[in-house]
Amino acid sequence: MFERGFKAWCERLALEKRKELKLRPHDPLGAMSLAQNLGIAICTVENVPNLSDKAKRVLLKEDPDGWSAVTICFNGRKLIILNSAHSVGRQASDLMHELAHHLLGHKQSPVQISQEGLMMLHSYDQQQEAEADWLAGCLLLPREALVSIKRAQVDAAEAAKHYGVSMALLNYRLGVSGVNYQFS
Repeated sequence: MFERGFKAWCERLALEKRKELKLRPHDPLGAMSLAQNLGIAICTVENVPNLSDKAKRVLLKEDPDGWSAVTICFNGRKLIILNSAHSVGRQASDLMHELAHHLLGHKQSPVQISQEGLMMLHSYDQQQEAEADWLAGCLLLPREALVSIKRAQVDAAEAAKHYGVSMALLNYRLGVSGVNYQFS
């Protein structure tokens, strides 16, 4: 699925971004901090100017699971809109996913909101989505952090809270990184 060396490159980039922000390799990297470092603005649906109340109701109440986050260009700057109906851990993952698209140089798909208030993408590139998912996971939980969690025998719930991620993401990264196997 990925080009040879892509996963290792993602791990290196996760460490580089921590170094830029004066963090240790195993320190949590907040998605908001990374967004600020990259000069990308963040808001939630509630703060989108000129978005109708009907569209807000559909996006947050009627179909909150139909979308997670979206990047748009606004006045020449990138703006990421987060779904505030999701948990804090999910929002961190969604934001990091959008930042990963930026770091990978992916082109944005045009987004439109229908008269019914539904958000629609014109195209969906499975490869780009998989790459952004992988990089986002590495940025939030690089292998060094996972090894540190296992070495210190930190409770999984405590580790997820410390890194601001969901238990599902923590367990996924522990599995796909080989760290669970390494410590079994």
